[in-house]
Amino acid sequence: MSLYCGIACRRKSFWYFRLLSTYVTKTRYLFELKEDDDACKKAQQTGAFYLFHSLAPLLQKSGHQYQAPRHSLLELESLLAKFGQDIQRIEDSVLIGCSEQHEAWFALDLGLNSSSSISASLQKPEMETELKGSFTELRKALFQLNTKDASLLTTAQALLRWHDAHQFCSRSGQPTKKNMAGSKRVCPSNKIIYYPQMAPVVITLVSDGTRCLLARQSSFPKGMYSALAGFCDIGESLEEAVRREVAEEVGLEVERLQYSASQHWPFPNSSLMIACHATVHPGQTEVSSDASLGYVFPLLHPQWSVGTFLVQHCLHYTKMCNMGSVPFRSFQSYKGSNLHENSEHPHNYHSSLYVSQSCDNLFFSST
Repeated sequence: MSLYCGIACRRKSFWYFRLLSTYVTKTRYLFELKEDDDACKKAQQTGAFYLFHSLAPLLQKSGHQYQAPRHSLLELESLLAKFGQDIQRIEDSVLIGCSEQHEAWFALDLGLNSSSSISASLQKPEMETELKGSFTELRKALFQLNTKDASLLTTAQALLRWHDAHQFCSRSGQPTKKNMAGSKRVCPSNKIIYYPQMAPVVITLVSDGTRCLLARQSSFPKGMYSALAGFCDIGESLEEAVRREVAEEVGLEVERLQYSASQHWPFPNSSLMIACHATVHPGQTEVSSDASLGYVFPLLHPQWSVGTFLVQHCLHYTKMCNMGSVPFRSFQSYKGSNLHENSEHPHNYHSSLYVSQSCDNLFFSST
C-alpha cells in the first residue's frame, strides 16, 4: 500500500512539475521576445499573425460562430506585395502571446497609418475580398468567438489602440519608436520609455445579506441593470474606491467588502475590472442615486462579463444559504485565472426582482 501511495505521489509531482515548467518556460520565452528585438524578429519567421483594419479584427463566419484566421509571415509578405505595400509595415505588429510550443502570435493593423512605412493604409473592401473574411467590430463579435481567440483579440486591439494613440513623446513632442514586440515605446531624443497602461476600475455587487443591489442609467436599454462600477481615483486604495463609488452612486455605506475576481476589459479603452462583493447594513434599503454619477458598465454575457459573474456568484450562495448549506456572508473568492474557465458557479438560477424606493435601482434575491 505504501509503495502504491509513493508511486502515485511521484506521478502527481511529475505532472505538477511538468505543468509548472511549461508555464514558466512559456512566460520566460515571451519575456525574452519583449526584451530582445532580434529574438522577436526571429520569432516572426515561424510565428502567426492576426490581421486588423482600423482596430476591427479579420473574422470568418462559421455557422453561428466567428473564427479568427491566422497568417504566416510568408503569406503576409505576399499579401502586402500584392497590394503594393512595403513589407517593412510588418514592424508595426505587436506580440500578443505564444503557444506552449513557442509559436509566437502577433497582431497587425493594416488600416491604421503606419509608423514604419510611408505606404498608405490598405482599403478595407479589397482586403476582405482577398482574405475571404470581414473586418468586424470586436465588441459585436466577442461572444461569438472561442475563448482563446477572444482573449488574444482583446489583447491585440488594446495594444494596437495604445500604440496608435501614443506615437509622440508628451515631453519633447518628438515621434516615439516602438520596440519589435510592441511592449513599449521610447523617445529617441530623451530616452523616456512609455509602457501600455490599463485604468483600474472597481465593479461591486452590493448586498444587505439576503438581497443584492443592481442599478441602471437612463441611457440603458429597458430591463438592463448593472453592478456598480467606477474608476479608481489617484491616491485611492481598492477598498476606498469601492466605498466611495457605492456612497456616490446609491447613497449607501459599505460595512464590509471582499475581492472576488478581475478581468481585462478593452472597451472603450483598456481597463482592469476589479470585482468585489460589498455588504451594507440590512436596514439600509433606501437608495438614493443620480444616474449621471459614475461610469456604469452593463451586464453582458456570463462567459466574459465580470459583472455577470458577481451576480451569478451571489445567487449561487444565496440559494445555498436558503437550503441551509452555507452561510450567505461567507463569500468565496474566485481562484481561477480566467472567468470563462470557472465551472463551479451555476448561472441558470431564476431571480425575483424587488424594486427599491428609487426607480433607477432594484434589489433582488434568489427564489
